[in-house]
Amino acid sequence: MVALASQLFPLLAAASLGLLAGALLAEDRLLVPYWRTLSAKALYELHPTYGPLLFRFFAPLTMAAPPAAALAAVQVTLQSGALATRSLAAISAAALAFSLVAIYLLYFKAANDALARRAVSAAELPVALATWAAWHRARVLICALAFGLSLVTLVA
Repeated sequence: MVALASQLFPLLAAASLGLLAGALLAEDRLLVPYWRTLSAKALYELHPTYGPLLFRFFAPLTMAAPPAAALAAVQVTLQSGALATRSLAAISAAALAFSLVAIYLLYFKAANDALARRAVSAAELPVALATWAAWHRARVLICALAFGLSLVTLVA
């Protein structure tokens, strides 16, 4: 029981980051390519239904990972010391997890809002979706790296 308690927050961080990474990867591989094939008319017809559903799905996952990773970093640092491999991995995973929220606030919030308002013209939509996809791919990679580091935290 003590061993489980000593790994509680690192396990929560790995689980939340793993779920988020998997969900982001699925969106990247399945939904984003599909959206990019749609006409502006079709995309704008689907967005009022699927935009809010995706937000309700991703918001809790995105908001759970950073605090879990931060708590793991605190727990591991207190157990291992500030310069131990485990604590450096945990601190790095937490920083990357918080960067996911920052990227959402700096780019995706406005980009998603523009799509919801149909503020992107049909002519601009391919470039806007390509930019959206590139930012999303960065989030997938960042989250996968954070997840990997959270696993290092568990085994180091």
